[in-house]
Amino acid sequence: MGYKRAEEILPKEIIELIQKYVDGESIYIPRKKDNRQEWGEATHIKQKLLQRNKEIFKDYKNGCSVIRLSEKYFLSEKSIQRILQEMKKRNIK
Repeated sequence: MGYKRAEEILPKEIIELIQKYVDGESIYIPRKKDNRQEWGEATHIKQKLLQRNKEIFKDYKNGCSVIRLSEKYFLSEKSIQRILQEMKKRNIK
């Protein structure tokens, strides 16, 4: 999310109206519902994390311990356990 100067994009009348409610403060203007994206959609991070989690599950099924997985993937043991549980629930092979 980037910041834009109101003076560069909004008409003076709108700025004055907003100043009646918020004078000199930063505000967040949400996206229109039609323009919203789910978390990670723009960067494809969901797919990358799913692939990583599949690799973790594969390593686990091949005998790698939770402790070793946490060291290999730089995650806490609790996070590894959560990932393994999720992969089992999804019935990932």
